[in-house]
Amino acid sequence: MNYNLLKTCTLFISALSLAACKKDDDMPPAQSTTITVENVLDSKPLVETGTFQGTGTPPVILPGQSTSFTFSAAKNQRLTFATMYGWSNDLFFAPDNPGIKLYNDDGSPITGDVSAQIKLWDNGTRVNQAPGSAVTHPGVMEKTPLNIKEVNGTDDYGNSYLAASKLMQVSLTYNGNSMFTVTITNKSGGTANETPFSPGVWTISYVAGGNQLLPEAIYSNGKPSANGLTNIAEMGDNAVLNTYLMGKTGIFTPLSPVLVVVYNGQQNPFFMTGENDRGEGLKDLAQKGNADILATALKSKQGVKAVYVLKDAANTVLLPRINGANGGKVSQMLSVVKGDRIAIATMYGFSNDWFFATSGNDWDATQKGDLSTTIGLYDDGTAVNQFPGAGITQFNLAGTPLTESKTIQAVPNPNGFTTLPAINNIIKVSIQ
Repeated sequence: MNYNLLKTCTLFISALSLAACKKDDDMPPAQSTTITVENVLDSKPLVETGTFQGTGTPPVILPGQSTSFTFSAAKNQRLTFATMYGWSNDLFFAPDNPGIKLYNDDGSPITGDVSAQIKLWDNGTRVNQAPGSAVTHPGVMEKTPLNIKEVNGTDDYGNSYLAASKLMQVSLTYNGNSMFTVTITNKSGGTANETPFSPGVWTISYVAGGNQLLPEAIYSNGKPSANGLTNIAEMGDNAVLNTYLMGKTGIFTPLSPVLVVVYNGQQNPFFMTGENDRGEGLKDLAQKGNADILATALKSKQGVKAVYVLKDAANTVLLPRINGANGGKVSQMLSVVKGDRIAIATMYGFSNDWFFATSGNDWDATQKGDLSTTIGLYDDGTAVNQFPGAGITQFNLAGTPLTESKTIQAVPNPNGFTTLPAINNIIKVSIQ
């Protein structure tokens, strides 16, 4: 070979090698990092709780009087309540468990008279006198407290009672958008069992997987009275039981499979507040918890480097903490370089179209630590909102969302339905 040609080739190859080395030196080194998302919500089994009473002093509901209250409910949820048969020693009115049915099997609301679902119960803590205005309160204690049992015609002492539906009328009115008003009327006047009704309590249980989370919230037939029910049954005092029920009332929601996006750019690749849903799949995530459609759309976007949909191995969704057990958790190892950013999104499962997502300019992919305080909760603006966890059109509660078209906005807290815990007490996100 020609010596000069060989020398020229050698110099050319050396130059290429130096150029390649120089180019590699300019590239920021990749690093491995792990993102972890966890549902840390200390969940509660009851979605709403309240009290009711008469308008006089004392605030009992006298024969001929009525009282009303309003609540939200989804399909399969039930209303339960308790109020004292005032002229007794320890009897109370309540629906049979798990409570008053509110929707037909086809999802249409039940309205009108539902009094047939109400029963009269013996609390089992006092000896029953003949019912009437002459009853001595609190009366004689049972030597051994008895279990709660239905009073069906007569009690254990031979005292007679009309059916609860002859003494109390309960009617339902549907106000629309999953809201009901219940009216309790005392119609015992002029009967053999005339009596006032005491102040009472009411509550609605969450439903998950088609089942009530607390189906016997107020009492259990065949078991001892507990949690302050005796105060209602013997004295008409609803304070203790209301305190107990309020302690069980709050937020319960799963989080959907989590969308994680690594990208290089100046703005979030799938949403901005103040704009309408882009029609790329965010609606499916926000309404149904399905991140797969948006993930597919993002994979073809310029600047998007990696897309993941993280599903809990046991349940697919990330359940909250239930009775002290840890909530659902997912993790993913990422390969990132300086300049990369991370965005995430996951549905507030028991909503119409709310989703958690990184706020602001998302996250520097190379930073470490707990980033939960930089998560926001957003309304996608594509479905009419209802009480979270008690909406008949919420997809995860067997409903079909009602369409609307509004811009994406942060969910206020408190909002028009409830007050949520701080976001970092619902979802925890860390990068290590």
